[in-house]
Amino acid sequence: MTSYTLRKGNPDKTRADIVVVGVARTAKGPVVAPGGEAVAKAYGRKFSPLLASLGVTGKAGEAFRVPTSGAVTSPMLVLVGVGDLSTDGSLTAEQVRRAAGVAARNVGNAASVALALPAADADQVRAVADGFLTGGYTFTGSKSGAKKKPVSEVAILSEAARQQASIEALATAQVVAGHSDTARDWVNLPANQLLPSDFADRVVAIEGKRKKPKVTVTVLDEHELAEIGAGGILGVGMGSDNPPRLVRLEYRPEGAERHVALVGKGITYDSGGYTIKPGNSMQTMKCDMAGAAAVVAATYALAELGVPVAVTAYAPLAENMISGRAVRPGDVLTMYGGKTVEVLNTDAEGRLVLADALAMAAETDVDAIVEISTLTGPCVVALGDRVAGVFGDDETVAAVQS
Repeated sequence: MTSYTLRKGNPDKTRADIVVVGVARTAKGPVVAPGGEAVAKAYGRKFSPLLASLGVTGKAGEAFRVPTSGAVTSPMLVLVGVGDLSTDGSLTAEQVRRAAGVAARNVGNAASVALALPAADADQVRAVADGFLTGGYTFTGSKSGAKKKPVSEVAILSEAARQQASIEALATAQVVAGHSDTARDWVNLPANQLLPSDFADRVVAIEGKRKKPKVTVTVLDEHELAEIGAGGILGVGMGSDNPPRLVRLEYRPEGAERHVALVGKGITYDSGGYTIKPGNSMQTMKCDMAGAAAVVAATYALAELGVPVAVTAYAPLAENMISGRAVRPGDVLTMYGGKTVEVLNTDAEGRLVLADALAMAAETDVDAIVEISTLTGPCVVALGDRVAGVFGDDETVAAVQS
């Protein structure tokens, strides 16, 4: 278990196995980023030649490990690129977040790390914490033998360390990262270990471990789905020996004036059905439930943080498999609410399960519905695998992006 602290301190005198400093690009060459000035000063005239000899440019994504040989208290220095420094000498929170993520992946087996990255205010403290927490994630659930030990202590060095806003920023980052890691673990699990029923059980188990229950969890099995007429979820799941589920989560804080519905696609494995996928395309289809994992994690994070917004989340869970019972191209399904749909491509299963869940969400008195899914390959073709597509009305899309 890694402990995170926020404190004032000079990075050149901090006792840690590794001290992390940012390097920024400028027209005149690489310079130390805000937060690491004391380290550059400790090296004196040797700092610029050190950067030059290593080939450091300050480009985002760079990382260099350097033994300090006593120049500073920590025995090892990690230099990470933060990208271009603006004309006023500032960096964006996103630049800081990405640099902290790079740092997390380059601290090796260090037991203690001090982060001397830009952390002048609560926003930057949050960025450093978000980056290091999420950047250091690894999935070890399916590995045998000895597992790499995580860093024991991480200190974020900041002049704003004693400000309440900064303290809250670090606490928020830890909550969000914890639930995010849970979602990532689920996405990484092999499909035989996360059947629709297993997924539902894991969601229920989270609420069972909470000391103060704030989230109400309801699970509908295949029989209950038939009773309410959820033909999309049932149609996709009918080809599998593992029946589908629908998980609904409700978070109702006192005084909430807004209500948001979250809907996430939960195809625990997608073979494509009779419109079968090519073999190479099936390798990552255990990940087709990432949308459901995201909305579940988000709901629990919002509840733990006490955000004053009511949330209803829907996670339709099914396996899209082939058998004598599987839905065929040309079949007609009756969806939740009575609308009929002709299935022309059984690999378009996501919109079928989502149609049921979205219809349920639309029945509730909500201010907005946010749907998250690994829905369509052309989005990756258009935007690549590091950018998500966002569609909707202008007002809601702007709110999500902000």
